[in-house]
Amino acid sequence: MVVIGGDAAGGSAASQAKKRRPDLDVVMFERGRATSYSACGIPYWISDAVDSEADLIARTPEQHRAMGVDVRIRTEVTGIDLDRRVVHWRDLADGGSGVEPFDQLVYATGSVPMRPPVPGIDAAGVHGVQTLDDGAALRAALESGDVRRVVVVGGGYIGLEIAEACRIRGLDVTVVDRSATPVGTFDPDVGEFIADAVRKEGIDLVLSDPVAAIEVDARGRARAVVTTSGRELPADLVVLGLGVRPAVRLAEEAGIPLGTSGGVEVDARMRTCLEGIWAAGDCVESVHRLSGQRVVVALGTHANKQGRVAGINIGGGYVTFPGVIGTAITRICETEAARTGLSEREAATAGYEFVTAVVDSTTKAGYFPGAQPIRVKMIAERRSGRLLGAQIVGKEAAAKRVDALAICIWNEMGVDEILSLDLSYAPPFSPVWDPVLIAARKAFEAVEADVRTL
Repeated sequence: MVVIGGDAAGGSAASQAKKRRPDLDVVMFERGRATSYSACGIPYWISDAVDSEADLIARTPEQHRAMGVDVRIRTEVTGIDLDRRVVHWRDLADGGSGVEPFDQLVYATGSVPMRPPVPGIDAAGVHGVQTLDDGAALRAALESGDVRRVVVVGGGYIGLEIAEACRIRGLDVTVVDRSATPVGTFDPDVGEFIADAVRKEGIDLVLSDPVAAIEVDARGRARAVVTTSGRELPADLVVLGLGVRPAVRLAEEAGIPLGTSGGVEVDARMRTCLEGIWAAGDCVESVHRLSGQRVVVALGTHANKQGRVAGINIGGGYVTFPGVIGTAITRICETEAARTGLSEREAATAGYEFVTAVVDSTTKAGYFPGAQPIRVKMIAERRSGRLLGAQIVGKEAAAKRVDALAICIWNEMGVDEILSLDLSYAPPFSPVWDPVLIAARKAFEAVEADVRTL
């Protein structure tokens, strides 16, 4: 068994297969210097909330080897020959190369940062944040003493998390995004809440104004970001936070089919249509349980689960990956922003007709010290009242509440059922009517009002 990629999906697939078939020879190629690490934790290492790089590594190459997995770090797979059933590899340290045969192949190459086709995008001083090596390079640059002004291109999850990390370091930070509100997976009325929280932390937002170019100095280093409107934003360092796309170049070149989303096409067992070829993680597409559409969702949670599924099946077991519903959360400065299911735009694209309800409440009983504002939005299907999506923004407790709603969506519950849920209550944790229950009640009232107009 050969595994291409040694992070979440690849590491899980290798360990699960080896665990079930101890006689199986498993070779795992990783072009970086670390395996099984948390890329999601990189912004928190940059801000020093996490003490060291080692804290982000769940399983080292040595630990994988102790389990019988032949790990080849700093070794890049350069090609896949499906006819000969071999992969071609190159050692990035000494330049050596060779081939490795396989009976089973797991394609777990992850994703790569999106880089818009603008002048200067590949200049020195422009950083992506996708791998642990990327994080180390960014941290070294920030610690050089030469950086005072940082421009982050992209106001999504990773962009705002990096912006916060740089702000904690005392740097001047500007975030540039083409959208009218940050984190485009949230509806604009919730995005405005996020934007206000970001600005309160001293981070400048330049919205509805995409990047047109990155200007460089005489040394070829980034010196400013220029927007479409002509605004020039001085920068000692630029970070790309535009999201990621599946790393599928090797798959395309080898003839491994891609799906409509651009990720590798797999079935519920993580098999491609080619015998003995599997794929998992950020490079594959998943089925959205609500829309039925094929989507690429780059999250470590899914990558670990998908790698586990592939490994168990290769090891002789039987298990499936049931799909995704788009649950995600981030902490932006001191504000938590969480979502699950479909946004209004996604629900409309999927063909749903729906009603919405937005509630502003408090995280605790209003009289209890430390109560903070929280906004809950629900999207429910017309007539049936089935919950299609939810978004929550607040200073605290968004995670607790969005997980409850993710379970409701997963089990196709209606807002009438949700408003009667037996949720925990005590003044330090919730008002007597939890914001989730209030939002569900308002959504149910919207469903009823809509039915009466028919």
